[in-house]
Amino acid sequence: MNAPPPDGSLSGAEAHLRALEALYVSAPVNAHYDSSIHLEKAGVSRIDFNVDDRHFHAAGAAHGGLYFKMLDDAAFYAANGLVSDRFLLTTAFNLHFTRPMKQGRAVAEGRWISGRRRVLVAEARIVDASGEECGRGTGTFMRSHIALSGLDGYRLP
Repeated sequence: MNAPPPDGSLSGAEAHLRALEALYVSAPVNAHYDSSIHLEKAGVSRIDFNVDDRHFHAAGAAHGGLYFKMLDDAAFYAANGLVSDRFLLTTAFNLHFTRPMKQGRAVAEGRWISGRRRVLVAEARIVDASGEECGRGTGTFMRSHIALSGLDGYRLP
């Protein structure tokens, strides 16, 4: 990660990424997950999270809802890192389950693929504590009419 300028202020792009991280933390749904987000640069995201038995289906592995939530968030924040004025909306998401997630730490990594104007495409994958990929997905995100600056959780440093 780049060091902030000597006067302590952040560049516009860096400030936007920190404000998006604050937005993630502020979302009420995230109170239900042991997770944290890091946006290293625009177009790239990382969500570290814990999988525990509260997330399990009846057969003892993570429910698909957890896969979707973490993959969608990772892809969304990678894409929204490139858009500093508007909140993006997920318009489609294609998800592939590749391995059951068991209890433990996992990481959802997101990366922007294409588009910058109205529609953006980003992908994400989940890797478990053993380094195995558990799922991957590709999302399509559209600019909304919601200004980021109007959201309480979007706080510029």
